[in-house]
Amino acid sequence: MNARQIAPVSVATHALILLSLVGSLAVRGADAPTADLIRSRQNGPWSAPATWEGGKVPGVGSRVQVREGHRVVYDVKLNQVIRFIHVAGTLTFAPDRDTELNVGLIRVQSGDAATEDGFNCQAHFTDTPAGQPKAVLEAGTPDQPIDARHTARIRLTYVEGMDKETCPAIVCCGGRMDFHGAEMDRTWVKLGAPVKAGDTAIKLAEPVTGWRVGDRVILTATTRQKKRAKTFERSTHDSTQTEERLITAIKGDQLTFDKPLAYDHICDGPYRGDVANLSRNVIIESADPKGVRGHTMYHRNSAGSISYAEFRHLGKQGILGKYSIHFHLVRDSMRGSSVIGASIWDSGNRWITIHGSNYLIVRDCVGYQSVGHGFFLEDGTEVYNVLDRNLAVQAYIGKPLPEQVFGFDHNNGAGFWWANSLNTFTRNVAAECDEYGYRFEAAPDPASALRLAVARPDGSREEVDIRTLPFVRFEDNESHCQRRHAFNLGGSAEDLKGDVGGVGPDAQHPFIIRNTRIWNVHWAFHPMSPSVLVDEMDINHAEYALWRAVYDHHSYRGIHTNDIEVNLNFSSKGEAPRESDYPKPLQPVDDLPPATIITHVSRKDPNTLLVRGTTSDNGTVTKVMVNGTTARAVRPNFAEWEVVVKSQVGGKPTLTAYAQDAAGNVEKLPHVVSLK
Repeated sequence: MNARQIAPVSVATHALILLSLVGSLAVRGADAPTADLIRSRQNGPWSAPATWEGGKVPGVGSRVQVREGHRVVYDVKLNQVIRFIHVAGTLTFAPDRDTELNVGLIRVQSGDAATEDGFNCQAHFTDTPAGQPKAVLEAGTPDQPIDARHTARIRLTYVEGMDKETCPAIVCCGGRMDFHGAEMDRTWVKLGAPVKAGDTAIKLAEPVTGWRVGDRVILTATTRQKKRAKTFERSTHDSTQTEERLITAIKGDQLTFDKPLAYDHICDGPYRGDVANLSRNVIIESADPKGVRGHTMYHRNSAGSISYAEFRHLGKQGILGKYSIHFHLVRDSMRGSSVIGASIWDSGNRWITIHGSNYLIVRDCVGYQSVGHGFFLEDGTEVYNVLDRNLAVQAYIGKPLPEQVFGFDHNNGAGFWWANSLNTFTRNVAAECDEYGYRFEAAPDPASALRLAVARPDGSREEVDIRTLPFVRFEDNESHCQRRHAFNLGGSAEDLKGDVGGVGPDAQHPFIIRNTRIWNVHWAFHPMSPSVLVDEMDINHAEYALWRAVYDHHSYRGIHTNDIEVNLNFSSKGEAPRESDYPKPLQPVDDLPPATIITHVSRKDPNTLLVRGTTSDNGTVTKVMVNGTTARAVRPNFAEWEVVVKSQVGGKPTLTAYAQDAAGNVEKLPHVVSLK
């Protein structure tokens, strides 16, 4: 039974149900007896006997505890497998050498209780007590990532006797978990010139920095494979045309590969393939991809971020909650956290799952090969998250997961999947996925199950039908070479009211979709939600352009189509859109305030701080303020910004950031960050 299947209930009742559920499941993990633990004695290197009680460095099969107040530096590269590490203090990877840790389970949680559970956290609903430092696991920090000359690697290894459903794993239970590798200016770019089968070198649309000889790259397909898999079997995807190669030389905007390419890849004006780098120097991987795979997760009241790290061969196929990267019911408690420039590939269960979590930023990430949906917002309560300039390639058809939140979700391979649109999707590209590039799905079965407690702009929570919530922003997205749908907005082939049952935003708060490019697909755009405003959509080489659109309070401007077998398909009312209707019958009103997230704080000198962040809004942002100082826009509309502010003296210094838009909406819930 999933707690969400009991809905509708009050927020308080919901929390009690979840708490009792977590408590009942916690018995699966067993506390490791103190006598069985090798515990830290003091600060020091992992390799030094003096660091450990008893003067013995942990060996094969050890259960280890880094105690509160101790900072242990992992400074070795060993093949031996540590069974379990409980990080109650700080475990940090040495930045000046190559390191490798083979481990069955890492739990990052304050306190002495060392529980061998790879999913649940005893302190799930409580923050670290006042005055008690957070437990910390870090391989690099935002200000000091692991240097490009070195590699930090964690290999999640199944150890006999552990629970195969939850282990191996890295689980952050209210601590801080940071993984930061060497920065790249871009993790993926567009192809710069056409490629012919047999070529060993390609031209990029722009030079890149941070890419190295030996890196693994992919060149996405530019020809759609029409055969659709019915279930996930890797053999059914052998005909895909996305290609993996290793870089043997880099010269300006040109890459040379280790072997010739097998397919042509077009570069025709705006229609061109994508070239993505999968390699990073901070790596979390499953030691045995064909055996028991690992997973990683953040729980509520955790902290930390990920940048330029590689997550490969993770995700437990067919098991709920065991994903490559998983933000699990953190709500607003990790506002300011981000996943930037990560590579997530060969995942048995999604790339990044945002579950019951708000105000997260996922930017410049590459997702490649996932069973089921790739970038996934799980339970319909997720709001104010920003998914910006991510690449989703080959999300494969899977099966519905046991006890999943929404029974209507077939888990059939969407690059981006969500049930609550009050989020930001900008500059993303989806390519060669089994079923969808982008999929909004919220089937009313029963309709009451879609009335959920959702965070509102002032921080309160209110039960609302999630089908009626518009995008914060949906702009500059692209979808190409999909086997089926490029972009499905609430549509189904069986029901003329679509998956959403004919329910959507009102005419003053429509779904606004700007500057979308769709090419080489079967069904380009399937909009069955009411109240949709499309502003500039380029559809090229598709079997259907607009498929079964409902046209209920729809307005279209700048629909450009070329090489379409069936251009404007039929609607439930037998009508076609007229550009003269734009923007009528819709009358959009901007009454949604911006959402601001501080993502980075660093000290310029003893008296000043450099603060960076992101703001998203459905209109035009006019200013962002941090402690009374106006921020400078780094990207249009303050999608990224920075500001230098004075350090506060005395008391507990804080940063307070908020934004205002052209309609006069002022952010009601500023982002407040406490500084040490």
